[in-house]
Amino acid sequence: MRLFGRKDADEGAGRQGEAIAGFWTWWQETRPRLDSLVASGETGDLEELLAPAVSAIDPGLVWEVAPGKEALHALVVTAAGDAELRSLAHRWVKGAPPADLLWEFHPSRQANPRAGELSLDVGGLTFGLDKLTLGLRVPRDQARVDVAAYHPIFGELDEDIRLESALLALDWLLGEDEVARWVGEITAVTFEPIDAVAAVHLPAVVADVAGGAGGAGGAGGAGGAGEDEWVLMEGQTGGGAALVATARYPLRPVDHPLCDQHIAITLPYAHRDDNGLPAGDSVTALRDFEERLAARLAKRPDEAVIAVHLSAEGHRVVHVYADPTGDAVTHAEELAAGWDEGKPRVDVAHDPAWTAIAPFLT
Repeated sequence: MRLFGRKDADEGAGRQGEAIAGFWTWWQETRPRLDSLVASGETGDLEELLAPAVSAIDPGLVWEVAPGKEALHALVVTAAGDAELRSLAHRWVKGAPPADLLWEFHPSRQANPRAGELSLDVGGLTFGLDKLTLGLRVPRDQARVDVAAYHPIFGELDEDIRLESALLALDWLLGEDEVARWVGEITAVTFEPIDAVAAVHLPAVVADVAGGAGGAGGAGGAGGAGEDEWVLMEGQTGGGAALVATARYPLRPVDHPLCDQHIAITLPYAHRDDNGLPAGDSVTALRDFEERLAARLAKRPDEAVIAVHLSAEGHRVVHVYADPTGDAVTHAEELAAGWDEGKPRVDVAHDPAWTAIAPFLT
C-alpha cells in the first residue's frame, strides 16, 4: 500500500492553524481599540486594523462587520464563494472566542431579514435591492434555482461588476451557504427577464425547492448517516471500458465545510465480469469493506463523508472527504491493509473544492 500527499497536507494544515491562532491572539490584544472604532463609526481606521490581520490568514479571504443576530456586531470572514477557501473560513470561526454582547463571528455572509432595504454604492451608482428583480428557473429533476439578476444600473456596469453585485445581493437575501446549496447558474443581465419577480421573493422559492428535496441541507455525515440517498450511474472510461459509479445525493462541499482532505482508496478485485466490473465474491468483499469503513467513520460523522465509489477495469476507487484533523486516513489505511484481492492503494491530497469528484457534485 502506498500513501501520497499526506505530509504536504499535514504541513499545510499546520500553517493554517498557526495563522488562525495568530489572528485570535491579535484579536484579544486589539479588542479594546476595535470596540472603540465600531462604536464611533470610524470605518477607515477599522479597515486599517482588520484588513492586514485577515490577509495574514489568506489574502483571498474577505471580511466585513455586519449587524449581529444576537450580539451588536458580527465579524464575518468569508471565502466569498471561493470553494478553495471555504474550509479555511470555517476553521477560522472554529477558533473564535465565545460570542458576547458586542461581537459574534461567522464564516459566511448571513441572510439579512431587511435585505430589501439595503443598498450600496457601485461605481458611483446606487445599487438598491428594492429595484433588483430576478428571473428564476428550476431545472427539471434538479434541486436548484438558476437565477438571472437584473437591476436598472446593470447596463452601465461591466460584466464582472454586475455579477459581483448580484452575488452580494443573493448572499444578503439567502445567506452565503444557502446560495451555495440551492442556487445554480447565476447571470447578471442588462434586460429584465419577462417573468422576473422582486428579489425579496427568492427565499420563498428556494424554501419550496429545498422542501421538495427533503430539507435545507446540512452535513449528512459519513457512510449513510443523515437523509442522503445514493445515485447509480453507468458510463465509460476514457479508454471505452465500462464504468459504474455510485454517488451520494445530494453531494455538496458546503454541507461538509471542514472536509477538505481527499482520500482515494483503490482496491483491485479478483472476480470480474466480461466488462471488467466486480462479480461473485468480489462484490461481497467490496460491500463488506465499505460497510466496515462507514461504521468507523460514523463514530465521528462530522469528520468524514464517503462521497463516491467507482468500479472499472478491475478496480474499485472509494472517494472519501475528511477533516484532516480526524482519523479518517488511519481508518482507510488500516482497513486497506487487510484487503487480500490485490495490492491496495491509499492516496491523500488537499482538495477543498472537491475537484477530484467534480462531475458528481450536486
